[in-house]
Amino acid sequence: MNENNQKKVIQVTNLSKHFAQYQAVRDISFTVKQGEILALLGPNGAGKTTTINCLLGFLKPDGGEVSIGGINPVTDVVKARQQLAYIPEQVALYPKLSGLENLVYMSKIAGVNKSPQQFQQLLEKVNLPGHAIHKAIAGYSKGMRQKVGIAIALAKNAKALVLDEPTSGLDPSASHEFSQLIQSLAQGGVAILMATHDLYRAQEDAHSVAIMNQGQLVHKLTGNNIQDVQLESLYLEHVRVASTC
Repeated sequence: MNENNQKKVIQVTNLSKHFAQYQAVRDISFTVKQGEILALLGPNGAGKTTTINCLLGFLKPDGGEVSIGGINPVTDVVKARQQLAYIPEQVALYPKLSGLENLVYMSKIAGVNKSPQQFQQLLEKVNLPGHAIHKAIAGYSKGMRQKVGIAIALAKNAKALVLDEPTSGLDPSASHEFSQLIQSLAQGGVAILMATHDLYRAQEDAHSVAIMNQGQLVHKLTGNNIQDVQLESLYLEHVRVASTC
């Protein structure tokens, strides 16, 4: 996809959010374009989750604004959420329902109607093992639950995918398989925002990397710059510098 033709799907402009006397996010700006994976890095308390919650419409910004596909979740949360799919660290699914039943139910809540065969094909597309499709979610690994979450995103034709610590707790094989899935989604035009502590996956998968600390965006890398640096050293340098300011 020609980068010049990529649309800005996720936009964060001068976003600020505070809780009482605590400034959780301070005047940050970034975009995620169609077909782009942006890795949002930062220590616990950096402001990543607050930023995500503003994008999801769970929190109202105190300054600036956010939008998904040009829609502001503050003014139209329903339409904004129709543009995106959110996969938290622990994917919330009904444990007694099967992977297929969860996909059908969640999709219908989102207004998506497909045939049983089409839903099953989506689970096959995300490489959910065939033996698991009709088994209860309670017996799924984290990686398998994530695949159901991605299938839900595919079913609703989401333009944006927001991931919160997607690779924590995954073994190397499952992490690699998840990486291939999100790269495939990006190649299909989905804009992906991935908040993570996994520096390796960020360096391997992301087209852009943004580092947050103490509510501020302290550094950003794009394109070949990501591959040309020691990301761990750069990350630690910027986190330490920001922490001493």
